[in-house]
Amino acid sequence: MSLRDDTGPAPDAEGAELPVPSARRRQRAANEALILDAAERVFAGAGFGGATMAAIAEAATLPKANLHYYFGNKRTLYRAVLARILGDWLAPVRGITPQADPRATLETYVRDKMRLAFARPHASKVFANELLHGAPEIGDMLVHTLRPLVRDKAAVIDGWIAQGRMDVVDSTHLFFTIWAATQTYADFAVQVQAVLGVAALDADQQQRATRHVLDMVLRGCGLTPAYSRASAADSSGTEETVPLLTLPIGEIR
Repeated sequence: MSLRDDTGPAPDAEGAELPVPSARRRQRAANEALILDAAERVFAGAGFGGATMAAIAEAATLPKANLHYYFGNKRTLYRAVLARILGDWLAPVRGITPQADPRATLETYVRDKMRLAFARPHASKVFANELLHGAPEIGDMLVHTLRPLVRDKAAVIDGWIAQGRMDVVDSTHLFFTIWAATQTYADFAVQVQAVLGVAALDADQQQRATRHVLDMVLRGCGLTPAYSRASAADSSGTEETVPLLTLPIGEIR
């Protein structure tokens, strides 16, 4: 079955084109998300070369013709998957602003990166595999999207440092450190699980890993994680409200 009728303007009785109903736009968005989710899993397991549109269609439980309709070909679909991953990863970075609190902002960023690593490990694997092959499909995104964003946010961190709000660190390499520390739980999940002797990290183990990464990053910046501040307050008998610093995955996109 083709879904071509869920896009484009619909003609009225006299042949004039009418706006596409919002329900059709929602249906298109839902189908595209379904295809991208399936493609993310298939590309993670088979790589770009081994993945087929037929396998992705089967994973999405949609006719292969629909994949070609929405994305044209495998390379276009692959680039769309990579673009979505990069967009989801970069969304939390935009919270790094001159007016923001360094501790709360960096803690939010690390928590969201860890959440993504645990919730969408296939995304990280697709991206890592692309980079290991020299980024043939997203080299332009790295240069024209990632580079200027990191440059701008590193400048914000440099401003925090100049104001004495955190210790001196190499702001650009701080991003590399955060990416490596968080994405290892997705890219090298098999290694982590083997060393820990578990089939998968449960909620408590994920929390422990997240706190460890937070400690390494924040304390390296001369900052104290919120949960450590709360523990210190509890031990002294003083109450301290710790704000919720994470966003649901759906709100990150």
